[in-house]
Amino acid sequence: MKKYLFLLLLFITVSFNTQKPEAYDTGEWFKFRIHYGFINAGYATLELKEAVRDNKKVYHAIGKGYTVGMSRFFFKVDDNYESYFDKATNKPYQFVRKIDEGGYTKNQEGFFNQSTNKILVKNYKNNTEKTFPVTENVQDIVSTFYFLRNHPNIDKLKPGESIVVDMFFDDEIYKFKLKFLGREELKTKFGTAQTMIFRPLVQSGRVFKEEESLTVWISDDENKIPLRIKASLAVGSLKADLEGFKGLKNPFMVKLKK
Repeated sequence: MKKYLFLLLLFITVSFNTQKPEAYDTGEWFKFRIHYGFINAGYATLELKEAVRDNKKVYHAIGKGYTVGMSRFFFKVDDNYESYFDKATNKPYQFVRKIDEGGYTKNQEGFFNQSTNKILVKNYKNNTEKTFPVTENVQDIVSTFYFLRNHPNIDKLKPGESIVVDMFFDDEIYKFKLKFLGREELKTKFGTAQTMIFRPLVQSGRVFKEEESLTVWISDDENKIPLRIKASLAVGSLKADLEGFKGLKNPFMVKLKK
């Protein structure tokens, strides 16, 4: 359950578009309802603000995930993920990861040095610091998905094709691969939307399997809004559906319910 809740929070930000116009701006906000069948398991939110790093204005993305009701009684989750990244290049300056998942906790900050391609990770739980080498175009968990929103090749993908991004997570660089499956209409609480369907894949290792059982539906418009995330389980499935939004940069192209 912990892995799926983390991945659901991770992928609520997977929304994509070409470079012009940009798919997002300061003030954008999403809320998702996470449910298992008819059980309301929790919520996740993502907000984009503005901050200052190295004397320049940057984006500050804040993602939160938490369980509610009986789900919280059986498995408490309080997750906070943040990223500060460049408005022009999308390169991250800093990430924050403060989580509590059923008693499994982490409290970290990472500081990217973009000129030397290194990152200083401060572990506040263990009171340690360590520097790691990173690739030139590395992203953190949250900045990865804003990077993909404006990727120039997203709308050019054919079913079966993928985009690969270097993502720093848990003191390692992972090859995050996003595979395009195709397009379909999706019924939502806001109406029927044309969507692009993606499947996130990562290299096998200590944290991830080679292929995760996740599917992501993204609105096929200029916003590329994440509308649904589905994780297939041994019994049933865990889903996250868009519950609310505000501050979109572009019109939400959806057929309203009659």
